[in-house]
Amino acid sequence: MNIRKLKKHVTGKLRAELSPKLSYHGLHHTLDVQRVCDQYIRRLKIAQRDAWLLRTASLIHDIGIIWTYSGHEEASLQYAESLLPAMGYSKEDLRAIRGMILATQIPQQPATLLEEILCDADLDYLGRADVLPISQSLYREFLAYDVVHDEESWDRLQVNFLNLHHYHTDFALKHRAPRKEAYLRSILKKWNWA
Repeated sequence: MNIRKLKKHVTGKLRAELSPKLSYHGLHHTLDVQRVCDQYIRRLKIAQRDAWLLRTASLIHDIGIIWTYSGHEEASLQYAESLLPAMGYSKEDLRAIRGMILATQIPQQPATLLEEILCDADLDYLGRADVLPISQSLYREFLAYDVVHDEESWDRLQVNFLNLHHYHTDFALKHRAPRKEAYLRSILKKWNWA
């Protein structure tokens, strides 16, 4: 039940085992998602147990990418289910963590507030000032994994994704969605697709 112990374990594993091709899904992404979740915990005064579960899910939601790129959320769940019981997590805790991690799969379909928070934290950067450098890191990763082949295919993928994506929490709807929409408009303008 010690989140520091879990964070040390997860960060060590990610540092040691992540592929260098993962320019977006690196340790920095996991720590960013946890940082944003911590902001939500403070902002919404999330109860201690729920905060603990949310922090756990934020740390472990993408660890499965060590073993598989496509469908890494399922691999993250398998790892969580093998690791967390020995750290004091109950079956009920694991169900909540499972729901949060699965909710981050695209298209996101959160059913609880904690799931909404993790989903919004996972894609928080889309509505922040650092959207361009973070998006470029995902572009490099997608090139490395043959998801896209050039800048135009990347931007087409982004436009489709940004049109389908929506934030869930009141905070993200108010403070992240406007910048995300501006980012989408900038891509459309770049290619005269608007």
